[in-house]
Order: sequence, then C-alpha cells, then structure tokens
Amino acid sequence: MARTSPINTLLRRAGLPAGVLIAMGFFGYNAVLGPTGIVAARELKVELAQKNLEYAALAKKRAELKNRVDLLDPKRGADPDMVDELVRKELNVARPDEVIVPLDK
Repeated sequence: MARTSPINTLLRRAGLPAGVLIAMGFFGYNAVLGPTGIVAARELKVELAQKNLEYAALAKKRAELKNRVDLLDPKRGADPDMVDELVRKELNVARPDEVIVPLDK
C-alpha cells in the first residue's frame, strides 16, 4: 500500500478552492478597477457630460454658420446687408461719408 503524504492531501483538498478564489479575485478586481469597471464607468459618465456640452456649443456654432451661408446663397439671392458686412470686414473699406472711430484694444 502506498501512503500519501499529508502535503499531497492538503494540496488536493485546497487546490480547487484556491483556484476558485483566485478566479473570483481576478473577476472582482476587473469588475471594480478594470477598463470597463465601476470606476471607469464613473469617469466615462463625467467625460460624456463634458462632450455633450462641447457638442451643444459646436451645434450652436454650426447653426450660426449655416445661417450665414444660407444668407449668401447665390441661388436665392445674397442678402445685401450680409454682403456689405463681409466686404467691409474683409477688404477694410468704408463709404466716403462715414466717420471711422478707432478703438484701442
């Protein structure tokens, strides 16, 4: 009869529970601190809120620019006030009867 050592018996009895505890620890760690865990989800929510604010500001700016482009559409006839404003701004011109007051910045 072969006798087993107490160490082999202990390893056989504790092997499966130890493996299960290691697996549970691994999955628990990843559930809390992993790349898609609870902590990362909170950070992603904060980042999403910031990006939504940025998107809203960009959408507003885009709407303003779209309105300006629509006012300059040659198919519908360009808005004379918008054309006059752009010419004055880009070419730096004024009418002879206008007074220009320089502003120090």
